[in-house]
Amino acid sequence: MPIFMDRHDVSETVTAENVAQIHQEDLKIQGQFLCRGLTYWFDDQRKTAFCLIEAPDADAIKKMHAKAHGDVPHMVIEVDTSVVESFLGRIGDPVKAQNTTLNIINDPAFRIIMIIGLDGFPALSRSDQFKSLLNYYHNAIVEILKSFEGSVVKQNEKHFLISFKSVTYALHAAQKIQLLLKEDPDKTVKKINLKIGLSSGVPVSEKNLIFEDAIKLAERMCRVVQGEIIASSEVKELYNSENAKALDEGNIYCLTKQDERFLTLLMEYLELKWNNTDLKVDDFSKPVGCSKSQLYRKLILLTGKSPNTFIRDYRLDEALVLLNKNTSNISEIAFETGFNSPSYFSKCFHKKYNYLPSSYSN
Repeated sequence: MPIFMDRHDVSETVTAENVAQIHQEDLKIQGQFLCRGLTYWFDDQRKTAFCLIEAPDADAIKKMHAKAHGDVPHMVIEVDTSVVESFLGRIGDPVKAQNTTLNIINDPAFRIIMIIGLDGFPALSRSDQFKSLLNYYHNAIVEILKSFEGSVVKQNEKHFLISFKSVTYALHAAQKIQLLLKEDPDKTVKKINLKIGLSSGVPVSEKNLIFEDAIKLAERMCRVVQGEIIASSEVKELYNSENAKALDEGNIYCLTKQDERFLTLLMEYLELKWNNTDLKVDDFSKPVGCSKSQLYRKLILLTGKSPNTFIRDYRLDEALVLLNKNTSNISEIAFETGFNSPSYFSKCFHKKYNYLPSSYSN
């Protein structure tokens, strides 16, 4: 049977003991609905509870909760237990809670999410030298993440998705990785570009995937915001609340809540329209809720690029992905990525990457 995670937003008066009692009520009748409660998490600070349940469907979980105690979940999503364990560290009750009468678990599911991107100049990135260097850094980064108790959820040679319990550990790990990449081991010029995005959140929101909101924000920060380490406003606030000394923002770009809202609106619209050849800068004003001049200033501040350059570079990045797949010809890729002619696409590609698309493909 599939595994689901649900979310309950509880009142300020609810305690860990209350949630444990409610969980026991579920266990008493779970067989009537063909359900099996695996474990739960409770965040006393944010007043949220999350249940991990094996069930025939989400409706069975809602019916079980309704009959057991009347506290119907606000959201239910299907999950993969291996992914849950990677993010949250367990898919069963913690050992220390297993022998208590109520099995009280006061363990928040809130996590700091880190995205790491490693890349280089496109032509160089295909060389054996670059691959060897990338492998060296990949192994060193894994060791750093382990030393700061980061749980690697996904990884490949150029990308990491990591979960942290501690915001302090997450930021210190990011800074140590940044120092690692300051200089290549062979003491030559820098060949690998580093981007680290740090956000935070809970496993179940209004989306369909676990930690989807937090992951999406971290990925967008990595992709478009200038700087090597970019942190959300909540990550900064949490760090400052945990430490006597405020976060040193000298090597970290910290977004404000207004920045995050602008970035979210901007990227949601761009991700829908980026390959439309008729897309213009003026089209963004209404979706992001600002004038053309405000859009220009905010984009320069966040990305270091003008609106036209930002759109063009986004399309070129997507074109690069298609060229690496090698499943379409240059003209098809040009039109597919929103350029109105193959010749203009080739000109823009050459200007950014110093290679014509045809030469790069070969």
